[in-house]
Amino acid sequence: MMYEQQQHQQQMRMDTKKKAAHERKKSMDEERLEIVDLSGMSLDALPNPSLNLGTICKLDLSNNNLQNIPESLTARLLNVLVLDVHSNQLKSLPNSIGCLSKLKVLNVSGNLLAFLPKTIENCRSLEDLNANFNKLSQIPDTIGFELHNLKKLSVNSNKLVFLPRSLTHLSSLRVLDARLNCLRSLPEDLENLINLEILNVSQNFQYLETLPYSIGLLMSLVELDVSYNKITALPDSIGCLKKLQKLTVQGNPMSSPPPEVFEQGLHSVKEYLSEKMNGGHKSPPKKKSWMGKLVKYGTFNGARSVSREEKEGFIMPEYRSIDGLASPRYMGMFSPRRLFSPRNYFTR
Repeated sequence: MMYEQQQHQQQMRMDTKKKAAHERKKSMDEERLEIVDLSGMSLDALPNPSLNLGTICKLDLSNNNLQNIPESLTARLLNVLVLDVHSNQLKSLPNSIGCLSKLKVLNVSGNLLAFLPKTIENCRSLEDLNANFNKLSQIPDTIGFELHNLKKLSVNSNKLVFLPRSLTHLSSLRVLDARLNCLRSLPEDLENLINLEILNVSQNFQYLETLPYSIGLLMSLVELDVSYNKITALPDSIGCLKKLQKLTVQGNPMSSPPPEVFEQGLHSVKEYLSEKMNGGHKSPPKKKSWMGKLVKYGTFNGARSVSREEKEGFIMPEYRSIDGLASPRYMGMFSPRRLFSPRNYFTR
């Protein structure tokens, strides 16, 4: 028994020494890694490297005139963690980018890219992908199946018509920015994005008309921007977003929730949608004075103003009051039936 204990202790000491030696070697390797900055040098082509490409941890080639990156160069950047090639003239990325197994940050914004290579899904350490301001018409269909560490995906200002369904498998994703595209719809299974905090699909203008029900199942969502689209109604499920602090909807022909609900702020919008989802939305009581309702919603002078706290976190479209039109001559225009009917008489 004693012999076995001695052997066990000896083995533990050996394991500890090996671990310490490994950490020292790792630390020495990290110290030898280089940061190479060739940004803003008006380069049309890359010079022959004077150092071992395997020692580079960050390579900045931004703000040049590069039209391509050699396959052989990319394949040798085995230890690169950050690759920045934004603001060049790149029309494509090398397929060998899939060799960059340690890459965490990739910035290819401000180029002429019409597509991303399928091999990019092999960059399994990738946490931040910025492809803004390109000419992307699609993203690789299977990109979401492999990039499990991706936390931020920025693809704004492109020509995307849809986002691949595989994107819903990016369970680590926290920020998705897909504004200023041509999106016609969003993937249905958004609820799988359990860590998503910021979703921006604004300014798809006449293309995006509806939001999927699953958008209300993004339990970590804090900010949602769907402004300047063609959306007429918010999904009732948005009433379930307990962490939502900012909702931006202006620039849409919105009819549900109605304008008077938007006037009262984000809390009222969520409450309205929640009640509607549960089938418990109540119409305003008929016995109350309709003139009192006009005063309540700030239609006439002397009305209650909405506090900053009520509006906090919610950006509303501009609302025009009808001050000074309460004379008998105009009363017919503002009868209870017209003002409080389900139709929206408050939109321009």
